[in-house]
Amino acid sequence: MADMSVDLVAVERLLWSGRAKFVSAQTTEGEIGILAGHEPLLGQLVEGGTVTIVSDEDERVVVAVHGGFFSVTATSVRVLAESAEFAFDVDEAAAKAVVADPDASPAALAKAQGQLRAVEKAASA
Repeated sequence: MADMSVDLVAVERLLWSGRAKFVSAQTTEGEIGILAGHEPLLGQLVEGGTVTIVSDEDERVVVAVHGGFFSVTATSVRVLAESAEFAFDVDEAAAKAVVADPDASPAALAKAQGQLRAVEKAASA
């Protein structure tokens, strides 16, 4: 199976870089799955979304992302997120507390919901 070069970058750091078989991302137009050879594309990530990468060694990486963009060519995917964290780094209790807080800001609520979605996706693997 063909693979592609993938970089997942947040404002503060490079989270993941390598070769992958598949990438999925939640965009403002819906969830999209990308394989090598995909048509060129530029998309906007949703606030409080997730990105999943399946490496060429079958490692599954799930990341909570909060806004940003991604670009796709036939041989590469570049994810540029405003903020991002691996599902295994999410403080699940803190995210649940934000979701339960009626006074949470819409931005904080979206980010916490994305974190919880990432944890659920990682657990379902």
